[in-house]
Amino acid sequence: MTASHDTCTEALLVALPESAGSSLYGMIDVLGSTGTLWRELEGEPPGPPLIRPRILGVTRSAFRARNGVPMEPELCVDDDPRAPLLIITDLWLAPGETMEGRYPGLSDYIVRHYQRGGHVYSACTGSILLAATGLLSGRNATSHWAYKDLFRVHYPDILFSPQPTLCFGDASGRIVTAGGTTSWQDLAVHVIARHCSPGEAVRIAKIFLFKLHEEGQAPYADLSLRQSHADSVVRHAEDFLTRHFAEPHAVAAAVDAVAIPERSFKRRFKAATGSSPMDYVQALRIEAAKALLESGDLPTEEISCRVGYENPAFFRRLFERLTGLTPAEYRRMFQPIRRGGPIGGAVAAMSARAEPAPAR
Repeated sequence: MTASHDTCTEALLVALPESAGSSLYGMIDVLGSTGTLWRELEGEPPGPPLIRPRILGVTRSAFRARNGVPMEPELCVDDDPRAPLLIITDLWLAPGETMEGRYPGLSDYIVRHYQRGGHVYSACTGSILLAATGLLSGRNATSHWAYKDLFRVHYPDILFSPQPTLCFGDASGRIVTAGGTTSWQDLAVHVIARHCSPGEAVRIAKIFLFKLHEEGQAPYADLSLRQSHADSVVRHAEDFLTRHFAEPHAVAAAVDAVAIPERSFKRRFKAATGSSPMDYVQALRIEAAKALLESGDLPTEEISCRVGYENPAFFRRLFERLTGLTPAEYRRMFQPIRRGGPIGGAVAAMSARAEPAPAR
């Protein structure tokens, strides 16, 4: 569906007490700027917006969401509004927190919207609400990388992947989930390209300085993030590996430390964490390598040795497979942030140039 310059596509944005105001209002600002803001910047006569965002609530009553952000729905679920686009933005949820049974009327409305031919989009943890509706069952989906375990435990029938920034749930592209927190920007660009035009999407990206996260979520993910479970033996093994991951034969040493048969150990570890002991060790090693790349200028060969790999070539291949970037690319991407960022450096350089020359 493409909007012409004399039509306006309506987009409903779900607002809940759990909603993150930054992504919801950011999406409203961006979508509401389609067809107008670029023309104003170019000195052209203003035209009508190509997308009209409206806030949809469970009721029409105003409320405050997380962090005190005010929300004032224009429409509510009981109105059963019909619009081409329905967008669920980021929700503040704990890593193991689902939306099951929380808003049954809203869940029914989302399903009804899709069944009537509407598009359903979610950003970040908005896909957890979408998962609760059942619409993602058997489909590809993504969310913030930190919620991988939630999907594994509560929604094993969803084909969840923590890597992509955008994930298409059906062949028609009417269900699209977006990954981590600022991936709402990627989603907004996608929505504009699809429902307005690719040219308008480029113009909006230029205005708002959006950079599509083509590298996906892998470079940002904490690979060693612990999953919640009740197996004390596995937890003891995780503690041991956290201290000894860089040592040779770390997994064998962990087996000795927990004093159970190796086959039982590997089976229990996989059942509790969703990964094998060796995968866990590799995650710990790569996370340690990330920290070294971010904070210093050690050669890749030395970093490889420090985290437990004698073969630098193997380390480079593994690093790229798990993060989507080479070690050098990762360093260029994240080291400036740890050191204060290129903006701080540029400001310092400008200030230095602006200082008067010393008197002679």
